[in-house]
Formats: sequence, structure tokens, C-alpha cells
Amino acid sequence: MRWDRFFEDLEDQLDSEWEAERAALDSEAERLRLARLGLRDRLRSLCTVDGPQISVELLAGAGVRGRLGAVGADWVGVIAPDERAGVALLPLAAVVSFGMPQPDLLRSARADAATAAPTTLRERMTLGFVLRDVARRRMPVAVQLCDGRTLTGTIDRALADHLDLALHDGAEPRRAGAVSGMRMIPLAAVEAVRLERMYFDV
Repeated sequence: MRWDRFFEDLEDQLDSEWEAERAALDSEAERLRLARLGLRDRLRSLCTVDGPQISVELLAGAGVRGRLGAVGADWVGVIAPDERAGVALLPLAAVVSFGMPQPDLLRSARADAATAAPTTLRERMTLGFVLRDVARRRMPVAVQLCDGRTLTGTIDRALADHLDLALHDGAEPRRAGAVSGMRMIPLAAVEAVRLERMYFDV
């Protein structure tokens, strides 16, 4: 009888040690997974049709609210709460923080795409590439600069590290007579590019 109890106690002790060891291994695996999880991976997991409303704080103190519409190589696209209000293209270098409800924050940390390479062409596009497309479409834009000013007009050209902006009233199409000036703007000085029309079909 005592031997039975002895072996039962021994089995219970071995089970407890095994559970403790497995929990330690699970914790270490989770720490390693989180160490490999990048910001773009977490943002990509929030970029869905029914994704959360987020608030994005920018360097100059301005903010953008809406739903993530796209995640690119070095930028994100935020769709305004009223989708007719358009989108904002934000360089990641100009973002201070992303705010969202805690359940969505925790869900993004459980993203399975921790080490996955970008899967779509959009995820590999740089901001310059997207701005060249905006220039090709002749879409009116509002370019928000890091010093807090906003310039409206049409991007004539988006080059390697800067863009040429024709200044005019954003409500008017770009015509020679409507252009009040030209600006050459380094991309590093751009905090946001706002487009009136929807740009993403997410």
C-alpha cells in the first residue's frame, strides 16, 4: 500500500516538473516569437475591412484617425472614418505612435506573420513609388509638412528622395493659370499626404 502511494507521489512530482518545464519552454518560445515581431507585421494584421479605428500621432503633433487601408515598405495608408473624406499616406518615419483599443493591440501582437516576407506588391512599394502613381493620376493632394504647414496642389513629379508640387487650390484641377507657385519638397519633410478620393480598395 505504501509503495503504491510512493509511486503515485513520484508520478505526481514528475508530472509537475514536466508541466513546469513545458511552461518554461512555451514562455521562452513566446519571448523569441515576440522578439522577431516587427511593427509592420503588427500593422499588417490590423489592415482588414473590419479593422479597428486607430489614432496616429505624428511628429509635429498633428493626428490622423481612421482605419488602416494599406501597409507599404516605409508608409501606411489611413482611411478616414467617413470614407468619402479620402485617405492619408503617412511615412512611418513621421509616426510617433499608433493608438487603438487594447483588444486590437493584443491581437496584433499575436500576429502569425511575425517572420513572413511581404506577400503583396503593395507591401513592397515605397512611399516614392506610391507618390509617382498619385502624380500619374493627377490627383489633388494636401501635403502636410513636418513643421505643421500644409500645401495643396498636384504632385508633378515624385523623384528618388523628393517631389515637385504645383501649388493651387485643392478644389480646382491643375491648370497653368491656377498654379500659384512650385515647391521642391524633400520626402523627409513630408508628414502626411492627404488624398480627397479613395485610393485603396481594402
